[in-house]
Amino acid sequence: MPVSPAYQPSTRHADLGDDFFDPVAAARFPQHILRWRNRRWDRRVGLDALTDEEWTAHFGKFEPLPGSFDTPLALRYHGHQFRSYNPDLGDGRGFLFAQLHDLRDGRLLDLGTKGSGRTPYHRGADGRLTLKGGVREVLATEMLEAQGVYTSKSFSLVETGEALQRNDEPSPTRAAVLVRLSHSHIRIGTFQRFAYHKDNDAIARLVAHCCAHYIPEARREDPGAQVVAFFEAVTRRVARMGAQWMAAGFVHGVLNTDNTNITGESFDYGPWRWAPTYKPDFTAAYFDYGGLYALARQPEALLWNLARLGGCLLPLAEEAPLQAALEGFEDALHAEFRAKVLWRLGLASAGEERDAALVRTLYQFLLDSQAPLDRVFFDWRGGGLSADRAARSPLAATYGEEAFAPLRALLLDHPATPDANLDHPYFADRMEPCSMLIDEVEAIWAPIAEADDWSRFHAKIADIALMAEAMGSTTLPP
Repeated sequence: MPVSPAYQPSTRHADLGDDFFDPVAAARFPQHILRWRNRRWDRRVGLDALTDEEWTAHFGKFEPLPGSFDTPLALRYHGHQFRSYNPDLGDGRGFLFAQLHDLRDGRLLDLGTKGSGRTPYHRGADGRLTLKGGVREVLATEMLEAQGVYTSKSFSLVETGEALQRNDEPSPTRAAVLVRLSHSHIRIGTFQRFAYHKDNDAIARLVAHCCAHYIPEARREDPGAQVVAFFEAVTRRVARMGAQWMAAGFVHGVLNTDNTNITGESFDYGPWRWAPTYKPDFTAAYFDYGGLYALARQPEALLWNLARLGGCLLPLAEEAPLQAALEGFEDALHAEFRAKVLWRLGLASAGEERDAALVRTLYQFLLDSQAPLDRVFFDWRGGGLSADRAARSPLAATYGEEAFAPLRALLLDHPATPDANLDHPYFADRMEPCSMLIDEVEAIWAPIAEADDWSRFHAKIADIALMAEAMGSTTLPP
């Protein structure tokens, strides 16, 4: 068996029953060229012993992994898309390929696909993924993980040798299949589907399944109490996700209920963007004409999605505790946001009041000055720990000492953390932060499209890894 002896496969999702998925077959592709293999995470799940040929057999041709599903499962769900309900959703170009356990902490993980062919929910599409879309997802997940965001992992990317027609990029364009490692693909839309069909027994079964395998802190003997505890936990986790995006300056782009899962893990990257400066109305999707999912409206969107989940749970619990759980979203969001901003700055907490003052002043400065977001966090890592570093920063001179003075005072007021890591080469030996703005993404893609030159892609991945190491966010094998 070409897997590690520690490898722990699972088929837990099948326990939910046939109402939750459809068995499907993967598409057959003319080529299988391995473009990305996640070497941090293949060992962590016991698949590091696979040769590249064996890897491609599993994640390009979809030969079953030992001990997991014999046949892939296309998951069923509904969802609100830009707040319009759509009962015709489901995994249209992907499926749950396998389940396995994180060897470090025992979590149940999914291996889900994108671009693996048509399913019963394809809605007329070809079931494929562009290679550019796959490259973008690898870049997004690597960058987010380095910035301390709880995200799915791009586990594998295999180019498939097909030519695709797309309206939003030059065509024909190259095709690929992506495999995502994720802590559950159970979405708010999964619950909505059963609420739509008034199947309360299925909703209760789904809650119990989630508490047993994904949210153990919500387990309760009393079913009604467990529903409330489940909703409280999901609310906290989704609030954490929104706060982490905001601290990273990240805009997901399409925060539909089918793109919000119960573990609060960021996933399913389409028209994402990092904001170059703090503009609350900055959007990622060209089709988000009203700015519904703009940078600063993401928490509002997530709260709206959670309210839809709460509505699905009403037949199983009293309304008052569910409403109370929802009202805890804002406090959880702000607490996580303060903590994540301090983490990016390498600063220790100075107490909630002083932390809040720093965050308010920082974001007012960012709004008024339109200083580059990544530059501010890079230059002021460690606050006033290093006089040379503070002097080196051009921010005050560029944007005005008077405007910068209140922020400087608060930065100096917060002690640096022991792991601020300012002597790391990423901070000590360079003048520019690692970023992931859209122009950089296009510059990475252009030589791939024109000459099959992947050097910029690999250089960016290496730069992200250096930043992750410096920030202390590198995921080490067990």
